[in-house]
Amino acid sequence: MNFRETTLDGVLIIEPTLHGDHRGWFMESYSVEQFKKAGIKLNFVQDNHSFSASKGTLRGLHYQLNPKAQTKLIRCTKGAIYDVAVDIRKDSSTFGRWFGLELSAENKKQLLVPKGFAHGFMTITDDVEVQYKVDELYSPDHDRGIIWNDSEIGIKWPSDIDPVLSQKDEKAPSLKDAEKNFLFGEEIWKF
Repeated sequence: MNFRETTLDGVLIIEPTLHGDHRGWFMESYSVEQFKKAGIKLNFVQDNHSFSASKGTLRGLHYQLNPKAQTKLIRCTKGAIYDVAVDIRKDSSTFGRWFGLELSAENKKQLLVPKGFAHGFMTITDDVEVQYKVDELYSPDHDRGIIWNDSEIGIKWPSDIDPVLSQKDEKAPSLKDAEKNFLFGEEIWKF
């Protein structure tokens, strides 16, 4: 596995090693040993799998408040998405900045989004499946969101079409008005 830093401290691109032959290919999508060698100590407790039928479906920007905040390891196993992380850690030098990356079944890249970041994605093909691991169980009482098109953040989504949104995501607050309780410097990798 190859671990690459991004413009946001803690958000990592993970490129699995592919082993292929005439039959197809094999890869490890997660290895506790490889993560430990990279200095990342996590205890994933839940796997999630979503399906989006239409190109332009947007899910996010989502996060959970402390003490139920989640680190996410995201991959796209069918189709393609534009995956985004937004820094929402108070006092961070990159507060309100975002990073985006195409994840697809073809490129097999993954994005590791730590606690203290909002996460979302837009499908860029039809029939998309996304799978992700989290290190904290879902907690409806801690579930929060930020509006996908907040002008203060300025995410450049890959499509000019109106996105397909849930009612919850349509009504999400701006970054300025969203409840957040993350501080820069809090340990993000814990086992």
